[in-house]
Amino acid sequence: MFRPLELFIGLRYTRAKRRNQFVSFISLSSILGIALGVTALITVMSVMNGFERELRDKILGMIAHATIESRDGGMDEWESVVERAERHPEVVGAAPYVTGEVMMTRGGEVSGAQLRGVLPEMEGNVSRVIENIDGDAAQYLEPGEYNIILGWALARELGVRPGDRVTVVTPEARATVAGIVPRLKRFNVAGTFDVGMYEYDRGVALVHIGDAATIMRLGDGVSGVRLQFRDLMDAPWLASEVGRELGGGNYRVRDWTREHASFFHAVQTEKTVMFVILTLIIAVAAFNIVSTLVMVVNDKRSDIAILRTLGASPASVMGIFMVQGTIIGVFGTILGVAGGVALALNVETIVPAIEQLLDVAFLAPDIYWLSDLPSDLQTTDVARIAGVALVLSLLATIYPAWRGARTEPAEALRYE
Repeated sequence: MFRPLELFIGLRYTRAKRRNQFVSFISLSSILGIALGVTALITVMSVMNGFERELRDKILGMIAHATIESRDGGMDEWESVVERAERHPEVVGAAPYVTGEVMMTRGGEVSGAQLRGVLPEMEGNVSRVIENIDGDAAQYLEPGEYNIILGWALARELGVRPGDRVTVVTPEARATVAGIVPRLKRFNVAGTFDVGMYEYDRGVALVHIGDAATIMRLGDGVSGVRLQFRDLMDAPWLASEVGRELGGGNYRVRDWTREHASFFHAVQTEKTVMFVILTLIIAVAAFNIVSTLVMVVNDKRSDIAILRTLGASPASVMGIFMVQGTIIGVFGTILGVAGGVALALNVETIVPAIEQLLDVAFLAPDIYWLSDLPSDLQTTDVARIAGVALVLSLLATIYPAWRGARTEPAEALRYE
């Protein structure tokens, strides 16, 4: 079988038992260092991808891909707007909504919240909140009944259960013979919902759109229409298209990236920073390859001299040591990829087990948006990380291999 001389000798040097145990130790530490860096990088990038996915899914489970609002305030002709918007081939759902900031009280407990009026039969077209309502409480959202469904954290904050009553206070006041008093209305708590994001579970309450329009003084109108697109990543340009078709002068169409882009930009920035920081672990391990090969070159000076006298070119000598260093990088990368993939695929099982063992919550639900550590392993990330590790390992071999190629045979064999 044909094997290049450089590859043959490089593999032989790698397999040979070293007389210098320190060199062997550094070689092993280089492999383990690269493996550790690759494992950490794959795991962290997978967790960051999981955070991005969960944020996107859960945020967009509560908000729509785009919203249509009238420039004049309330929207009375929302049925026509829904019909016209659904004509667009990329729009898969549309639903009206009413929203407003309110204060909720029960006994001595007071909490601010966003009151959202929905049509239960249409809300499922644009969000997943209806799917996350406990039991069959959604059926109690009937016009004129003044029933309300609270996020579980908001219900806990107010100390209410299904069947209790809460008072909703709007920021608008009304003039009476007794003076200026706030407008308020008592609602029956029909149930709770849990979308998995404390920000919404703590700050949103659902009522029928008719009840919300009444207390917000919108009459038969609504605050706007929410849209769901076939692909949420196309929302920016699709929102512009829908706006033009509706008549840009009368309506304002905003997509989700304008309201929540900061979250995803923050995640992207953190992913980039973590990639750079953890790549330094691989770089440090690659630097150990330099140390290993420098000592190997010093140990093999006589072998290099013999090869040179037999006709080996400086490029061939350089190739021998580059093969040896690259093998260290390849083994470290393979171990790191195997460990990283295994850890990333099981992090959602390992972390809860550690939390249970240590009796600690790493992501407290009342502090963080997400209470579970998600993971989303992507092959492009694995390939990119493995490529970076291999390139750094290859670059680390250049200097010691170049030093070995410059060895003068006569000088190396003078004292042999």
